[in-house]
Amino acid sequence: MRHDDLDIRALTDDDYPRWVRALATGFLRSDEITEEEIRGRRGGVDLDRTHGAFDGERCVATFRTLPQRLTVPGGASVASCAVTNVTVSATHRRRGLLTRMMTGALAEGKERGEVCSTLDSAEYPIYGRFGYGPAAWFTTWRVDVGRAGLDRRRSGPEEKGARIDLADDAEVRVEGAALHERVRALPDRQGMIDRTERWWKLNTGALVFPGSGWKPAFHVLHRDADGQVQGLATYTADDHWEAKMPHVGLHVRDLIAATPEAERDLWRYLLSIDWVTTVHTGRRAPDDLLPDLLPDARAARVDTHADFLWLRPLDVPALLEARAYPVSGSLVLDLHDPMGLAGGRFLLDASPEGARCVPTTRSADLSMGVGALSSLYLGDRSASRLRALGQVVEERPGAAALADLLLRTARRPWCPDEF
Repeated sequence: MRHDDLDIRALTDDDYPRWVRALATGFLRSDEITEEEIRGRRGGVDLDRTHGAFDGERCVATFRTLPQRLTVPGGASVASCAVTNVTVSATHRRRGLLTRMMTGALAEGKERGEVCSTLDSAEYPIYGRFGYGPAAWFTTWRVDVGRAGLDRRRSGPEEKGARIDLADDAEVRVEGAALHERVRALPDRQGMIDRTERWWKLNTGALVFPGSGWKPAFHVLHRDADGQVQGLATYTADDHWEAKMPHVGLHVRDLIAATPEAERDLWRYLLSIDWVTTVHTGRRAPDDLLPDLLPDARAARVDTHADFLWLRPLDVPALLEARAYPVSGSLVLDLHDPMGLAGGRFLLDASPEGARCVPTTRSADLSMGVGALSSLYLGDRSASRLRALGQVVEERPGAAALADLLLRTARRPWCPDEF
């Protein structure tokens, strides 16, 4: 396709090096992009799902999608068209390049049977106009270990026979990957996404190239009394001393657990390591257990609280039928979609046994844009609150309260991974 003499197309192998350099420019990287880095990145890219805008020989905008599995309330997963690597060079803004690339990619995703689209939004205002809404948030904490009140002499697992063992990269690629698949299928882990074999290689040093961002890390595995792996923590530390006293910061890169017991034990372990005075938690769910595990919860101070995973429906019936519902109820949703992909009026009949969603001509109970449904879908937001904000219109009294009963979840959604 052409627009203002710009050629927007799926890439060829010859296009790819220029595309990578344009991506680096868009993300304000000024260092050299080597041939080794280009080769390393190429292995994770499907060129049919990778688009660029070209002004002559120069690539001036980048866009890519990848297949993804997104865990939804109840533990099932759905196919998502995950959007990533979005840039437009500063010299070519306001020419509709992102709109063109997004429009084509979402239409292709729907045709492939992907029921939603997901992305990590670098900036808040960009994606609402494309029907996305913030669906999962994160919080990072900085823990003052000295103030936390934990007894470092009692840092081992609570369960008799359980243990925490140091693990190497190769072991984590096997045990960690298997654990992650179990964890993301739990009924209250909505928002988690699948991790590919390439993800594990990149994050354990089996695949390293300039620009990959990998740094060596420590790993520990939590095993229960039966020897089954129930938790993983990956972390790094900075070696900082002042006046012959340690002021070491520990940075949690990854912490996943299949049981609350394993999660508690891993945090106690991290907070008991010699020389560590500050623990930086990395991205956690906003309702993470950590602060309330501490005798002094104020020792965990919030560094960042922000939106992270954004979602937009592509197939509303399939999306709503995939998740679980805690109570029974029926709602007619009138959805407005600025891109014409997922709008319409739908009847949702839901119960703890399952759900059915079909197009309908019945009068609407709630009216909203698809971005509002996105914010409700994983259970994080309240329809009553969105109504107060003017993002949801209640056409039938009591419908927003019913939507809250149907859609909200006991635990907040969480996506720990960038993509």
